[in-house]
Amino acid sequence: MSQVFHDIEKKIINSLKENPIQTPEILQNSTRLSPDQIRRGIEWLKLKDLAIVNESKSSVISLGKNGLDSFEKGLPERRLLNLIKSGPKKLSEIQKELGFVFGPAIGLCRKNNWIETSSDQIILKTMPSELSGEKSLQLIGTNKLPKEQIDKVDLSELLKRPDFVIEDVIKNKKISLTQSAKSLDVSNISGAIDVEAEVPEVFVARTHPLKDTIDEIREIFVTLGFSEILGNMTQSSFWNFDALFTPQDHPARELQDTFFLDGISAKQIANPEQIRKVSDSHKKNWRYQWDVNEARKMVLRTHTTCVTIKHLAENKPDEARIFSLGRVFRNEKVSYKHLVEFNQIEGIVVGKDANLRNLMGIQREFYKRIGITKIKFWPTFFPYTEPSLQTMVYNEKLGKWIELFGMGIFRPEVTKPLGITKPVLAWGGGIERIAMLKYDLDDVREFYNNNLGWLRSNTKCQ
Repeated sequence: MSQVFHDIEKKIINSLKENPIQTPEILQNSTRLSPDQIRRGIEWLKLKDLAIVNESKSSVISLGKNGLDSFEKGLPERRLLNLIKSGPKKLSEIQKELGFVFGPAIGLCRKNNWIETSSDQIILKTMPSELSGEKSLQLIGTNKLPKEQIDKVDLSELLKRPDFVIEDVIKNKKISLTQSAKSLDVSNISGAIDVEAEVPEVFVARTHPLKDTIDEIREIFVTLGFSEILGNMTQSSFWNFDALFTPQDHPARELQDTFFLDGISAKQIANPEQIRKVSDSHKKNWRYQWDVNEARKMVLRTHTTCVTIKHLAENKPDEARIFSLGRVFRNEKVSYKHLVEFNQIEGIVVGKDANLRNLMGIQREFYKRIGITKIKFWPTFFPYTEPSLQTMVYNEKLGKWIELFGMGIFRPEVTKPLGITKPVLAWGGGIERIAMLKYDLDDVREFYNNNLGWLRSNTKCQ
């Protein structure tokens, strides 16, 4: 049976015969078709094995805010060296001249043994002819340059500095014809409808990939002997922060980090004994005047730990293995790895012999069952656990280590005021980041973009 071609397909084939490799944008100009027509035509030809689409990525480098500032004024350490090259100067004068870059500048100069400092002045020991990153800084300037045009080693020094360099990844597509398509003569082929063609594929109801991941995580913890508990998405600051030994002046409790429910305060936050003991713990250990009105403020929960700590305070188990799954909210800038609203898994183990080794073992078993094998643990700090660890897993698509679960052992300042006498192992993390690894994504926002093509190819039929 002879093939039937739409006029869109004919125009694309004829254009590619004249110019064998084209981008969708060039095809649009050469065929005078709309972007949507080009996209559909390419998909049709791909289904007929007549078109080849090669996708590639390239990186473009530009300077960020601090990079542009250094391009105009010089790197912080260069500015410091220039100020003292004519002779020693007082620390206070240098600090006034450099402002907020004084700290990084003096730190780098000391590290490289370029200066000598006394109690009140800075003396130049040696003046380097060229500093790491200067060459790249001047080369980029106010332009955007392909990454491959910049010295890799020199650029790496700028990449280590906050907001010095912006790297934009550009996705490129190149369209060409298969060998069989090159020999086609479509000028005399009819564009009539092929009544013998296969009917369109029907897409039945499917679950979302993120929902599949949540269900898989729930099943793993249930098979490991854990029980699920539920809690409200709105919580008093007492359970979201105070009960977890987070001081009332902690940055996480500011408006820029937490969503507060305007004008709403909890009337009953806990029993009087719990309130008194938590208050005493804050006063004794953080040394400030604890305010019950701050504890009454209602928030959209920033983690699910508030659910598990409240459960422990109410039940005081000698042994327990519980977990909580649900949405949490944080007032953060949306990026490839951060969302304002996301899903979190929180786990708790209570037992007299519970220790850090048990905690790492549980984590390794969980990651193994979810299909993640490249992991490591880094020491870190959380207000309510000590010791504390951060799980790092390797993202092949991003080509770097990313943080997943935070974990640790609840501090006595958390457990004792609530009457919990046994050691408590705790961990929690974002489910979207696990799903990114499972579905080989480099941007967490892809789960909410409603890309039907991607959803249909990455979901399960119901």
